[in-house]
Amino acid sequence: MRIRRLLRGRPDFFVSAKAPAPIPARHPALRAGLVPASLDPQVRAIGHVATAHVASVPVDLDAVVLTRQDGRFVLHIVPARRLHDVADEGLVQIALRDLDLKPLVVTAEDLKAEPRRSNVEQVWSHNRRFVPLGLRIRILQVLRDDGPVELVRLLESIQSDRDPTPSVLSLFCDDLLEIDLTSAPLGPLSIVRSRS
Repeated sequence: MRIRRLLRGRPDFFVSAKAPAPIPARHPALRAGLVPASLDPQVRAIGHVATAHVASVPVDLDAVVLTRQDGRFVLHIVPARRLHDVADEGLVQIALRDLDLKPLVVTAEDLKAEPRRSNVEQVWSHNRRFVPLGLRIRILQVLRDDGPVELVRLLESIQSDRDPTPSVLSLFCDDLLEIDLTSAPLGPLSIVRSRS
């Protein structure tokens, strides 16, 4: 929590529940690509590899790494891509291969694709929102008892004097819940699952 407070207002770092350390993200397109990765149920962890070595030659990678069940991927956000000269690019590619990192290319069009973009913005607007422990427990208990449920059913089953929607959306950002953000706009029939 202390790191999050220190980094608040620092747009050159991205903080996520899936990242054990802040990710350098100086380019706005990279930040825009990290948000959906943080909410993607397939992504288990987000990391950063600053440098690597190829035959004892240091190589500046500055690579964002997404760990998923199907492997580890280097996130290439096309609008944020750094240009290397030919020799450096060759070393970068060798280093990525040696680290067993497959490319995951995201274009500007991918970042703007709907309904994902609107869904991601709506959910992420509740990132870092405080959720009282009692409410957090009730939300997680409903999902534990009933399994995956429709969003409307989850919200109706939570006993609270305030609208629980912002708290539920915050738990997506905290990597405690998951929901499909790509196939349809968020709505009452969207299915919510626990991450455990």
